[in-house]
Amino acid sequence: MTPHRPSRPARALASALVAGVLLTTAACSDGDDSGSGTADTTEISPSPLAQESPAELTEARARVALVTEADLEDDWSEVKDAATWRERLLVGKVDVADFLTAKANAADCQKLLDRLYGERLLGKPSGASALTGFEEGESRLLYQVAAYDKAALAASFAWLKKLPVECDQFTATDSSGGTRTVQVIETSLPKEGDARQGLRVTVQGASGGEPTTLTLDVAAVRVGTDAITVTNGGLDGADDDSTEQAVKLGTARLEDVRAGRTPAADPGEID
Repeated sequence: MTPHRPSRPARALASALVAGVLLTTAACSDGDDSGSGTADTTEISPSPLAQESPAELTEARARVALVTEADLEDDWSEVKDAATWRERLLVGKVDVADFLTAKANAADCQKLLDRLYGERLLGKPSGASALTGFEEGESRLLYQVAAYDKAALAASFAWLKKLPVECDQFTATDSSGGTRTVQVIETSLPKEGDARQGLRVTVQGASGGEPTTLTLDVAAVRVGTDAITVTNGGLDGADDDSTEQAVKLGTARLEDVRAGRTPAADPGEID
């Protein structure tokens, strides 16, 4: 009589069970081979960043994601009081008469001035945030990293995108009745992150009784539900190269942090 052979699925299951038993036995043997109870294994401890969820930006991770002096070109020096910076030339009430057929545009332009002055270009973060600042002569560069509500962040980027059309030129009045002319144009940014928007904002007015012009490069880059923002410029103008450098290397730092990697200490040369 021909001996009965188990079906193919049954043989496969039996093999898998045997392999599992062997693996379990080997693991136990490795862990207690000498009878001392000490395992002969080598463990690699992950970095503190890698132990956190890549999807969540914590305060510690936001600080690590900030750019440094080494990331910026030229002679930028980091300062300690960036959180207190406020530019008085950005304070003013938008003249609604400039918007004869689109009154809603005036509200968007007012929001731009208010958010630039309050250093919250993308609105209030919903989670962790960090900022740093740098000075070079009369120019300042403010850099921020923050986590946002997904819908609110999408709305902020949609708002930024329409500003060069809605707010291409308008006037604002300060508390003493002085007028300022504001111009907004779109600028290009390195193709980093999931979405990006660049603007150049020029404010012409008076400071100390003298005519003056404030020029700011404004940039925002979204990475998931986190974002970086850059405001760079001053009375001497804005340096495009520094803005692009901050965007390119800053986005890379944020992506590294979100993935649980520690950003490189030396960013190297940017082509």
